[in-house]
Order: sequence, then structure tokens, then C-alpha cells
Amino acid sequence: MTDRHDFPEVSTVWLRAFLEVARQGSFTGAARTLGWTQSAVSRQISTLEGALGGAPLFDRLPRGVRLTEAGRVLVPYAETVGESLHGAVRELAALREVAGGRLRFGAFATADAGLVPRALAGFRARHPRVHVTREEGFTPVLLDRLSAGHLDLAVVSTTGRAPLEAYALHHLLDESLYVAVPASHPLAGHEGPVRLGRFADADWISGSSHPEGTLLDAALRQGFRPRVAHVVGEWTAKQGYVAAGLGVALVPALAAASVRPDVRLVPVLDEGGPARAVYAATARGRSLPPAVREFLKVLGEAAGKMSGTMA
Repeated sequence: MTDRHDFPEVSTVWLRAFLEVARQGSFTGAARTLGWTQSAVSRQISTLEGALGGAPLFDRLPRGVRLTEAGRVLVPYAETVGESLHGAVRELAALREVAGGRLRFGAFATADAGLVPRALAGFRARHPRVHVTREEGFTPVLLDRLSAGHLDLAVVSTTGRAPLEAYALHHLLDESLYVAVPASHPLAGHEGPVRLGRFADADWISGSSHPEGTLLDAALRQGFRPRVAHVVGEWTAKQGYVAAGLGVALVPALAAASVRPDVRLVPVLDEGGPARAVYAATARGRSLPPAVREFLKVLGEAAGKMSGTMA
């Protein structure tokens, strides 16, 4: 039994000559169409016959040639090879021109609030035929998906102390932080940034009861351990708790534009640099498809515009 992966040693040049002779019914006509000499066409056919077992593919007649039974069997297979190669060339050209292919990416939740939609809208406007799929998740999960080959790119942040060093990182922007407070809070109308330590005695609303690995790491760096009064995962629900006066919450700059009107944002003084950086991560050593390279460019453009508004 022939191994399906054991390809026969057949040149596409031979198949091209064979199909042209079959269409023209003569070596002379095929040579004229191909721009070859008649002897060159004859050599290609003879070599193909030898590679396929030696059976003649054409009966040589006084005027032209005629397909043998072996030749008639070969014609549809040769045509399939030609059509497949043409299809491959078209798809590869579409990839180069970002007129096709796929883009699989993931992003953390607050990047999905503004940065990712802007970039995705711009990308779709330029490359509507690229098939795009996206996932939302925490940075460590997205990086695992990237390593496993399920994603081409992940928009991640330095929150959570994920091991970013193992990836190729494309810096998008640096984020500052805000403290979301109810409209009645004494600092609600404060002008200018404040030190996070001014909220050391506040009740906090967070997605985790432990500040480590969350935005509240910033409080630990400022020398106090925040008292998490309510664990709330969903961002809209956090705002509801803040508006009701049940505590305060940290808000990254990417999510600042989506705050409800009965919540006020107090900017946090950036002591020692921005609270976190946002990157587009790709796998090291893995070739980036054209669609991914183009999406990286569009992400950078969107991040540049947002950085201007967050400054």
C-alpha cells in the first residue's frame, strides 16, 4: 500500500507541458504556446512518462498526437494539481496584501472598554476580508493561550505580575490610576492628583479579596494594605457599589471614559512612574502573519490617540 505522504517525484513543469500537449493535440502547438522548442516539450513528456512507470501518455501520429488510456487517466489529476497551486498562490497573495487570512487575538477587560474597539474598527475598515476572532480574559490566561498557539496576539498589562519576559512585547501605552468615589465623597471635587495613601482607611471594592496581583498592588507599594469590604468582579457592578457609598475602587485610565455620572474620579499621583503598562504580546520566535503585523500597527495608532486623551 502506498504511503499517502510519499509524494511521487513529478515536476509541475512536466505536468504543464503534458496538459498543453493534450489541449493542442501536438508537440508543435504546445511548444508555440509555451514559448519552448519542440524538442524541449518532447523531453518533458518523455521524462514524465518515465517517472510514472514508463507507460506512454500519447500515441505519436503522423500528424500530431493523441492521448493514450494512461494519458486520459492522468489529465484530471494534472488539472487538479494546477488548480491547487493556483489556489495556493492566490491565497498567499491575499495574505501578503492582508486581503484574507485570519487574526486571532485576546485582550483584558479594560482594554476592551476603549482601546480594542477603536483598533478593531480601524482594522476592519482597512481589511474587511480578514477573519477575526477575539477572546477576553486575564493576562495570565491570555498568555497561556498565546503560548499554546490558540492566539496570534494578546493585549496584556503588567497587572498580576505575569511573566511577560518570555514574550515579544510591543508597548502600547502607560496607564495612570483613578480612585472612583461617590459624588458625596469629600475628595470628589478635588483638583489635581492625590496620594493613594489618603484612602488608606477607606473600604475598598475589588475583584479579589487579596490586593496582590491586582490594581491594588499600588496600595501595597504605598505602604498600606487596603481593606477590601466587597469583592465584585464586574466593572459596572463596582460602579454601583461606589455610587451607593459602599466603598471606593481603583479605575485604570482605559476605563475612565465609561464611568457613570454619579461616580467621581480622583486622579492618583504617579509616584515612581505609571501604575501599569499595556502591551501587545506575541510569541517569541514565531513568524507574524501579515494580518497580525497590520493589527499591531493599528493598535499602536489607537493607543497613541488614547494616550493623548489620558494625559
